[in-house]
Amino acid sequence: MKKIFLLFGSTGDLGKAAVDFFLSQDYDFYYFFARKEFTVNGSKTNYKIVIVSDLTNEKSVEKSFFEIEKDNDAAYFLFSAVGGYFGGKNISETSYDDWLKMQNINLNSAFLISKYFARLVNGTKGGSVCFTSAYSSLNPEKGKAAYVVSKNSLNYLVKSLALEGKEIGLSANAVAPFIIDTPSNREWVDDPKKMVSPEEICNVVQSTFDNYKKVTGNIIQLP
Repeated sequence: MKKIFLLFGSTGDLGKAAVDFFLSQDYDFYYFFARKEFTVNGSKTNYKIVIVSDLTNEKSVEKSFFEIEKDNDAAYFLFSAVGGYFGGKNISETSYDDWLKMQNINLNSAFLISKYFARLVNGTKGGSVCFTSAYSSLNPEKGKAAYVVSKNSLNYLVKSLALEGKEIGLSANAVAPFIIDTPSNREWVDDPKKMVSPEEICNVVQSTFDNYKKVTGNIIQLP
């Protein structure tokens, strides 16, 4: 059975680390989705870079999935490193534009990815999807309503997809890290020990893929 890997958000801080990490894993082919071309390190050539301009536009997402060659004898594994952050303002101070931006980036993009990934997996050997949620989605903090609501809604989407996915052999989970260890986050975090490395996140994601027939519907906190 072939194993096919898909990564969305390949050029972000987490996505760049995920490209390197998953290339070291045992997959037969890779699809890396990004808004622009980028250089892949290493000697592997069994991959394709798919340009997707707007993950909140259904036509754009649908078109990107047309680039995937469906194999009924393969299993598919998708990690989404897509996400955006907005915080520091109370609800009364938050603009509607910023509110909608968080829903679009963190929730609506995940919905569209879920929709077309489920269609891809249906009729194959099954597969698994793992999204990037947030620790605060399970542990609310003030001044982050737009962000936390979008991530909490993502959690519900994951659990719903896990229930529906049982019919087609699709499992769904999410990782919920506290603070991801990235160059931009290092500039403001007061205690580096609070941060979770991209490699740690990818290891957890891979463990859900390794056990995809049993592990589903989980929001895995990574404090």
